[in-house]
Amino acid sequence: MRLVIERGELLRALGHVTSVVERRTTIPILSNVMLKAAGHVLEFKATDLEREVIEAVPAEVGQPGAVTVPAHMLHDIVRKLPDGAEVEIKRDAEKERLSITAGQARFSLQTLSAEDFPDLAAGEMTHEFEVAAAYLKRLIDKTRFAISTEETRYCLNGIYLHMAQGGNGPARHPVLRAVATDGHRLAQVELPLPAGAEGMPGVIVPRKTVHELHRLIENSASAVKVGVSQAKIRFEIGTVTLTSKLIDGTFPDYGRVIPQGNDKSMKVTNAEFMSAVDRVSTIASERGRAVKLNIGPDKLILSVNNPEGGSATEEIGVEYSSSPLEIGFNARYLLDIAGQLEGEEARFMLADPGSPTMVKDASDDSALYVLMPMRV
Repeated sequence: MRLVIERGELLRALGHVTSVVERRTTIPILSNVMLKAAGHVLEFKATDLEREVIEAVPAEVGQPGAVTVPAHMLHDIVRKLPDGAEVEIKRDAEKERLSITAGQARFSLQTLSAEDFPDLAAGEMTHEFEVAAAYLKRLIDKTRFAISTEETRYCLNGIYLHMAQGGNGPARHPVLRAVATDGHRLAQVELPLPAGAEGMPGVIVPRKTVHELHRLIENSASAVKVGVSQAKIRFEIGTVTLTSKLIDGTFPDYGRVIPQGNDKSMKVTNAEFMSAVDRVSTIASERGRAVKLNIGPDKLILSVNNPEGGSATEEIGVEYSSSPLEIGFNARYLLDIAGQLEGEEARFMLADPGSPTMVKDASDDSALYVLMPMRV
């Protein structure tokens, strides 16, 4: 194998693929990235056996071939080369070495055979569709904060992506819905069902894959091609392909925890509400982080009482005409949810101090949040 490639292209591709490579692994080849040169393209592949990232970039290929080399070491080498450098990569099959040359700098890395590199992308995808990167990013942004980090509840360690019926009454329509919950709060966001997603299986996309996908689409303006099967999901973002195993399990019936009969409605200016929660929670204990909401006609009093740190109260104006209610929440969870709302006003649908509360953007029905109360 012999090729020449521009340093910037090489660094960008390595940055995309090496993020899935574990720095410590008991399987040596998983520390490596596979380089495959053919035609006018150099393809990179990296995996941790749960996720796989592939990217192809243009290169002047003098001799085709494939090899694997230590991923993070190669990335560090390329990162330290001068901008605009032409990098020559050449494999010495006899010595099982790969040489990297740029100007007067020359490196030699140990290699392992590409034939032993695992292939995660094998297998057919039963459903394929396209979704705008901005829409997919919105689904992730508004749900990933609620993903559980408790490994014992592995079915909650990801985002549940599935086809559902959105809207109310006769206006119901098929949507692609993302749901995440950790048992304390729940986030549900939906978008119109893309063509090709009809009948797709409901899948749980693992937390690590969600974060990797978010990183890859952060600055992308193109459509993302999505392929889904019972066991895997694949995302094609420009020249990058991310394939991941799915969480094998059944996501709980989340519809049962979304309150239907909460008849007490409170509207509040979201920015004002967030600032007030943030201020009074300054003295809340780290363990509890509890803030009490005293809701009365057209006013909300937020209070925190920490026996070790003192107390704080703040009053803000709200739209509320139901009977007075006193309810407590985890301040950080309140701020997490309020931070997802895009409109000026937040709408809280409440029932009683012991029942879950639903939070929505007053001007957007495509996202809803559920928050369990705390005793205060």
